[in-house]
Amino acid sequence: MIDEKPKNTGTRKLFESPVLERLTRTHIAVPTSILVLYAVALFYWSLTHTALTWGIATLLFFAGWFVFTWVEYNAHRYVFHMGTYTKLRSKIQYTIHGVHHEYPKDKDRLAMPPILSISISTILLLLLRLVLGDYVFAFLPGFLVRHSVYLGIHYSVHDFSPPRNFFKALWVNHSIHHYKDGESVFGVSSPLWDYIYGTMPSNVRNDKRSA
Repeated sequence: MIDEKPKNTGTRKLFESPVLERLTRTHIAVPTSILVLYAVALFYWSLTHTALTWGIATLLFFAGWFVFTWVEYNAHRYVFHMGTYTKLRSKIQYTIHGVHHEYPKDKDRLAMPPILSISISTILLLLLRLVLGDYVFAFLPGFLVRHSVYLGIHYSVHDFSPPRNFFKALWVNHSIHHYKDGESVFGVSSPLWDYIYGTMPSNVRNDKRSA
């Protein structure tokens, strides 16, 4: 549960150590570039060092792309919005996400820091390699590229005015999450899983039907 009221200006220092504090901040271009380059390298490997064909590799890529939308929703709902019933959990939750809800316009904290991007991508590669074998070299690129798309969308909805097209719904949905009901609309880059799991507010559902 996030109790802090959003402040549209300013920031907050999380660590006394300047090194740790710096690691909590990044420009959006850094993690998105890392994720895309990591994905390109893996996909190239899948085509040059495994028996995967272009067709199979492409199907696996889009499977990874789709799976990320489910992971995005569940990570946001159950990890970033974890229950804060102990002091430790409250501290962890605020550090990884609560500070973003308190300062939603803080541009340096709208994306995962580079060191985490590299670490998590590598951990996923090692773990999924055990399950998927060589398929991981085509599956994970789709997952990582979709992650970079998510980061770009998340940055855009906080830093730019909404467009005058169907993408405006992403701005509206995320504004509901930040300014009206922090326990709904967990999908940032896609509302799919909010509709499936019932976390899209009923008034938004009704507006969609009547549109």
